[in-house]
Amino acid sequence: MSYRFVARAVGVEIDPDGYFIEAGVAEGPDGSGFVLLFMCDGAEPDEQDVSLGLDTHCVVTADQGTAYGCVREAVLTDDVLRVSLDPSSLDALRLEDAEIEAVLEAPAEDIARFREVLARVLAYGREDARPVRVAI
Repeated sequence: MSYRFVARAVGVEIDPDGYFIEAGVAEGPDGSGFVLLFMCDGAEPDEQDVSLGLDTHCVVTADQGTAYGCVREAVLTDDVLRVSLDPSSLDALRLEDAEIEAVLEAPAEDIARFREVLARVLAYGREDARPVRVAI
């Protein structure tokens, strides 16, 4: 089963101080409702990140559910984002479905920037925690 929603907010943020990179979608135009934020560190992982398992991307949900290295697949075709999550991450993310589909209702330039930054986030960190398929 999959969770489907219309994302009326699509955005990215790259911290100017290099602390984080983020690409996100939200159901409400004000960032409310169902939210998926894809994040990574702005710098290469250090020894502490590696020892704590934080040397990869993370996903954050509206109620701050967080899981690292949990995206198995991410496909963005036209204005539809399909994400497949590791089922073992669902409790941490406070989600019920591992398959998520978001129809992006945003200007083409916002979707293009989201596409670019999401690809960067999902390529971050150790290779064994990266998605097996990224088609963005």
